[in-house]
Amino acid sequence: MPCGAGPFDPKERHHLCPCGAPLLARYDLGAAASWNKSSLAGREPTMWRYREMMPLLDGDVPVTLGEGFTPLFHAASLGRELGLDALYIKDESLNPTNSFKARGQSTAITRAKALGAQTISVPSAGNAGNAMAAYAARAGLKAHVFLPRDAKEPFVLECRLYGAQVTLVDGLITDAGRIALETGRPLGWYDVSTLKEPYRVEGKKTMAYELAEQLGWRWPDWIVYPTGGGTGLIGMWKAFEEIETIGWVPRCKRPKMVSVQAENCAPIVRAYEQGKEKADPWENASTVADGLRVPRAIADFLILRAVRESGGTALAVRDADMVRDMVEIGRHEGVSAAPEGGAALTAIRQLVADGSIKPHETVVLFNTGGALKYLDVLKSAGSP
Repeated sequence: MPCGAGPFDPKERHHLCPCGAPLLARYDLGAAASWNKSSLAGREPTMWRYREMMPLLDGDVPVTLGEGFTPLFHAASLGRELGLDALYIKDESLNPTNSFKARGQSTAITRAKALGAQTISVPSAGNAGNAMAAYAARAGLKAHVFLPRDAKEPFVLECRLYGAQVTLVDGLITDAGRIALETGRPLGWYDVSTLKEPYRVEGKKTMAYELAEQLGWRWPDWIVYPTGGGTGLIGMWKAFEEIETIGWVPRCKRPKMVSVQAENCAPIVRAYEQGKEKADPWENASTVADGLRVPRAIADFLILRAVRESGGTALAVRDADMVRDMVEIGRHEGVSAAPEGGAALTAIRQLVADGSIKPHETVVLFNTGGALKYLDVLKSAGSP
């Protein structure tokens, strides 16, 4: 850790470092260098195929619903429209509970159960709460989800479907996080808030392992990633180092990481443009993309570091454009995209238009969730 604390015992509960920064899991990469990627042949098509580099101790059994190893589609139709030869969509909507949040909650709940937790809590904009509730049910644990009061009804109902207790909070996800902590800490609840425990990021990092495997053990030129809390972007950047160190992908030019946010909630973009290492909280955050309505990310400095070290960028897009492009993803490619996925396509349009992305470069668009929880948005867009 930057403050010099640690190392910490993985057999004990940990959340934030004493200095307030997120904790990240580390592995013996020297020993892992003997792990050959040929061992993946015949393994289950889930993220746990990479278990040697996952937070499992002897005797641990993953809490799984089959998450991960989502398809990487060659988006040929959209590519032709944009003039791109190698545009791909990593479709995270095909995870359990319809979003990439399944990855992080699978690893977080796996470790929580191994550490003896009985009750799990999480603040959420929607999808993380759905995933946590599902994996807590799978693990036989009690679940408490704290959502903004204006959360879309499908998010609330799905949490209850899995048996979770839902508390609606006035304000944004940051307010939900404060109430969740105030309620759960005195009762000993295990908090799986974004990057306030070390293991959600371990599930999200497997997206990089999958990309490497699906692209024949090479990196794409660009990764365009809708960013709220930024766990996936941070996790993939962490995974690049792991994968290169164990020798599965040569050390070469890593993907340019593009952090995409909503125009009316863009703290990372503002900090990037101002050259800051940390982002100031965004006042009066609003966007139709619930996953992007995060006025402050606790690991903002890690997001910004990955974007800058990769030679990438941070872009803000308008709600109207992201909604248009979620429809375009469906119309062109048959992929059910949430507004967050639409935001990534809008960002790609901008980068192609300004000449940053070249026609021959390999570009991966992350669709982080499905459209069906956003039917109100589709109706307002006039989608048939």
